[in-house]
Amino acid sequence: MNDEEFMKFLAAWALVHETADEGWKAAVERGAAQGAGDMEGGPDAFVDGLAAAVARRKEQLKADLASGSGDEPGSNLDVGQSLDDLRFEVASLRGRLESMQASVDALVEARQPDKDA
Repeated sequence: MNDEEFMKFLAAWALVHETADEGWKAAVERGAAQGAGDMEGGPDAFVDGLAAAVARRKEQLKADLASGSGDEPGSNLDVGQSLDDLRFEVASLRGRLESMQASVDALVEARQPDKDA
């Protein structure tokens, strides 16, 4: 690989990274605007909600690291908070899955031939 090819590769990599970063930021913004279990945005709403949840956790981690007040990883308090966060996320995902299942059930019901005819 010569210098020109290497620079072209790096430019392509930077473009992909920049595009993904903008996509991530947009998903976080959309996810932050939606409520728990909100699936009106379709399947992409799940990804947006997950991105927003990860972004919140990232900001919490940054604050903990900056203040130096974070608990040692694996401490009882750290594990307890992680479990609470996980329970919240599981409940949110459960709500979204139930909403998706209701939509699938409605579609199946609508496609079935009329039994009375």
